[in-house]
Amino acid sequence: MGERRHTIPLPFGEDVPFSKGLMARALVVTGLDPERAYLVARLADCDLTERGAVSLDLDRLAELAAEVVGEDEAARTVRRLRRLDVLQRLDEPLFLLVGGATGTGKSTVATEIAHRLGITRVTSTDFIRQTMRAFFSAEFMPSVHYSSFEARLALTRAEEEESGDAAILGFLDQTRNVLVGVDAALERAATERWSSVLEGVHLVPGMVSGDYPGAFVVQCIVAIEDENLHRSHFWVRDHATEGLRALEKYLDALPQIREIQDYLIERARRHDVPVIMNDSLDRAIGDVLDLVLRRADQLAATV
Repeated sequence: MGERRHTIPLPFGEDVPFSKGLMARALVVTGLDPERAYLVARLADCDLTERGAVSLDLDRLAELAAEVVGEDEAARTVRRLRRLDVLQRLDEPLFLLVGGATGTGKSTVATEIAHRLGITRVTSTDFIRQTMRAFFSAEFMPSVHYSSFEARLALTRAEEEESGDAAILGFLDQTRNVLVGVDAALERAATERWSSVLEGVHLVPGMVSGDYPGAFVVQCIVAIEDENLHRSHFWVRDHATEGLRALEKYLDALPQIREIQDYLIERARRHDVPVIMNDSLDRAIGDVLDLVLRRADQLAATV
């Protein structure tokens, strides 16, 4: 059996001896910044020494954490720790599917969640599309040779006239092709029992399979409500990549990108897939983490 994830042991002095370093690392996974995580871990270490104890329960940790981060955040941190412990104990590999339109920050959210949960397999549907381009010519499969918001350019005139909405029709045609590769990748990961995080615009609710035998699947859509904030993401990405992606291309295509986002949100609501609003990156990451941990808790309760 393949390794599902690099688990982060919770060092409460029971199964794993207490360790300040491991405790701080576990607290960072829940969303605490490293400085406050270390302060809480140090308080816990001092508390054990003063009491002559060798183990620390979560209720006591909550009391100590409240001194550093306040009662509300301490309660949230401990709740996440409790659910993280449940997730670590599940036998099923985790598949986290993070969808969303271009420029919504889904790749950043997906990568950060993978890092926190110790998942080493992270890929994108755009990578799968790029691979398919190498095998299928533009004549044979034209839609995969365009960006998602430009896939309408692959339509024939008859197809465009039939649709009435070329941007969505072209996007869906491309999505159907890319999802063939997505399903193959996830089926292989399920067979090997490897936890994976997959992100991409093609993870359309109701179109991507949520059922991979032997795997624990969590799906969400990341979106940005404010158009100006959405536009600013392309400026940030342009700076971060030193102009690797043509900025003007994305800004000019923002109406089509926003149209695809609206479509994804509508599909998500229809198929009961959570929509995570990314008006704050830290909050969005926390919301996705809570979603994963909550679903793990629910799954464990049914076993």
